[in-house]
Amino acid sequence: MGDYADLRIERDGAVAEVVLARAAKRNALTFDMFDQLRRAFTALDRDPSVRAVILRGDGPMFCAGLDLLASAAALMGGEEGESPAQKSRRLYDLIKELQAGVTAIARCSKPVVAAVHDQCLGGGVDLITAADMRVCSADARFSVFETRVAIVADVGTLQRLTPVVGRGMAREMAFTGRKIDAGRALNCGLVNQVFDDHDACLAGARALAQEIAANSPMAVQGTKRVLDYSDEHNTDDGLEFVAQWNTAFLQSHDLAEALQAFMERRPGVYTGT
Repeated sequence: MGDYADLRIERDGAVAEVVLARAAKRNALTFDMFDQLRRAFTALDRDPSVRAVILRGDGPMFCAGLDLLASAAALMGGEEGESPAQKSRRLYDLIKELQAGVTAIARCSKPVVAAVHDQCLGGGVDLITAADMRVCSADARFSVFETRVAIVADVGTLQRLTPVVGRGMAREMAFTGRKIDAGRALNCGLVNQVFDDHDACLAGARALAQEIAANSPMAVQGTKRVLDYSDEHNTDDGLEFVAQWNTAFLQSHDLAEALQAFMERRPGVYTGT
């Protein structure tokens, strides 16, 4: 499924795993990785055989954030004779491209579970706040690290963190850049569950994804669409949106299968049609 230099896509039935695969660099994000993420999640969004996605990292940690050394030239340099206005436009276009890589995670129609172990710093928080759910191992640490390296986080954290953890906690993390541990992450809602170690975390993420994948994909993806819409609109608008949605989709084969399975006291077998 595509050619990704720094990512790996693994499959287990209807569950796909997107793996950050720069373990030797602690999965630090290069600019090209954001484009790889965009392409990978766009492909998974369009693949009808995929019903849930796990985002995880290879090696000793989930993600060390932006690879500052690899990115320094683009951030600080410029073309010979480049005017300040030209440099500003080049940086604007670059930031928008990076944002597109993270937004592809949020816009994927399939539920995304982030499985975090050890450190999740800077750009790693951008990635996991774009996911639908997050689980972590007990050694996990989270930091909006950009403040400590004189950068305003600009690819999604500042827009997505507050609805997850609340206004005060988001500001504390963003203003200080301090690391918060797994227990505090659980208490503030940044993660759904904490597991004893990395292996248990990955097993838990896989069990959650498989449970989601067993449901009607049409219903799950419709539910995600309605939740996303309702997050950004008032209650009346959300109710109108779901009424229109179900007017179209309550006539699915999956609903007929669900009713038949209920009467026969067996699990439903859903095709997404």
